[in-house]
Amino acid sequence: MLKTAFVAARDRQRLSEIATILIGFGVNKVVDRLGLRYIPLLPRRKPRVDVTRLSQPERLRRAIEALGPTFIKFGQVLASRPDLLSPAWTEELEKLHSQVSPVPWELIRPQLETDLGASPNEVFAEFDLNPIASASIAQVYRARLHSGEEVVVKVLRPGLRKIIEADLRLMAHGARIVESEWPDMARYQPREQMRHLAAGLNGELDLLNEARNCELLAAIFEGRDDVVFPKIFWEWCSERVLVQEFIHGISPNDEEGLRAAGVDKKLLAQKGTDAFLRMALIEGVFHADPHPGNLLAMSGDRIGFIDFGIIGRLSQKRRNQLLVLIGAMLKQDADGLMAVLLDWTGTSNPDLTKLEASAQAFVESHSSIPLNLGLVLTDFMTMARENDLAMPTDLAILFKGLVTADGVMRQLDPNFDLFAAAGPTVRSTMQTQFSLKGIKRKAEALGVGLFGAASELPTLIHLMLVRLKQGRVTVEIEVKGLDKVTRGIERAAARVAVALVVAAFATQLAPRLIDLGTPVFITIGMMVFTIGVGWLVLLGRNK
Repeated sequence: MLKTAFVAARDRQRLSEIATILIGFGVNKVVDRLGLRYIPLLPRRKPRVDVTRLSQPERLRRAIEALGPTFIKFGQVLASRPDLLSPAWTEELEKLHSQVSPVPWELIRPQLETDLGASPNEVFAEFDLNPIASASIAQVYRARLHSGEEVVVKVLRPGLRKIIEADLRLMAHGARIVESEWPDMARYQPREQMRHLAAGLNGELDLLNEARNCELLAAIFEGRDDVVFPKIFWEWCSERVLVQEFIHGISPNDEEGLRAAGVDKKLLAQKGTDAFLRMALIEGVFHADPHPGNLLAMSGDRIGFIDFGIIGRLSQKRRNQLLVLIGAMLKQDADGLMAVLLDWTGTSNPDLTKLEASAQAFVESHSSIPLNLGLVLTDFMTMARENDLAMPTDLAILFKGLVTADGVMRQLDPNFDLFAAAGPTVRSTMQTQFSLKGIKRKAEALGVGLFGAASELPTLIHLMLVRLKQGRVTVEIEVKGLDKVTRGIERAAARVAVALVVAAFATQLAPRLIDLGTPVFITIGMMVFTIGVGWLVLLGRNK
């Protein structure tokens, strides 16, 4: 309660605004569960539509749009998570968009001059005051440097950071409330979702981060001229300004433009897929939002990438799991599919019989060739949700990127089969991972790990002996048939205790008694040893 009061006091104006909007759009369940019903409200403007005629998903979507960029980003994340939400909710949230009315130049100019250290007219030979794009985070202008290069200038919207930081604090606190008040929501990992959202938004609020992302991905394709990334002009870049090369290209959904340019759409689809899979499966870092606005068909059948505010990352372990998943899908291996899903979803405790049936139904429903990757991944995540399993965040980002990329490639080539196109990349990666050299690397890493564990073993045994002597070893078990388990543990503990005493006598006390040379001590010691061994034998027979 004290933390809730502190959060409310720090961001009370924004909290009142959030509560007012949610109540105005009739999102009552969220309002009541988060305790917002008693927050002082602001004067309310009547919504443009009669919310009583809207479904709950529609009410939430309209409320999110009114709440601004932080909530829009969160809604877009949820729209890509069929493992968390049913289709009625994800389909409605997919209608969220980040395009907003541009901030007037009069408000942009002072901030831009401060960040450039000079007037735009001094820095650029030409500067178009009409933005070519305006989103919830930033807006983009075309310009030309005095050296002649055409560039785009991306500028953060003024005053945005303060609002987003307040929203993130409130949403993080709301996630804690959800986990404590709604135990059934814990599997959705709301706090983890908030951490991911905060990391993504903080990255987008620093345009230097986007510039670094661009150069990181560009380095993967160094030496290739058919995959293009814009050049960054670091001299004019800062946290709130990004100046990069303007890339001339055609959007994949511009059918007339593509036809006029005479591009080979099938070849572009293959190149785009190769590029994305190389980033994700081989390098472990990839463009996380490859929608048609961020991919460009260029002359010479080249493909260009732009907008690097969000990138995804995959560990080597996760990439290996992906290879196993793809193999299980292609082989229609329901058991392999189920194993990967259980591995990914960690501590969940699903109904294994139901999950096995779901996995079998999944592979049977996607047995035809060619496979529609977007549908396959969406159904896969739906299967996870129906079995009370939630996907890890890094995989959700990748799946969203794959589904988006698959849609773009199908615009270029309606018969496109991403699974077939992925074949060369997957085979190459698997050959690398499971070659003799790759296995040798894994064996060496395993050997180092086992050596480290072995070196710690004497210390752990010593610590266990000390804890046993002090009576400080506690075992807590909650299972069916607990009485039987308890009796078994008691017998096992008795055997361990006797074994430790006998072993301690045999290795420590007995040699010293023999050194003393006193017959009576030796006789007593041997009797103790014999009785201990006999007791162990009897316990073993009675287990």
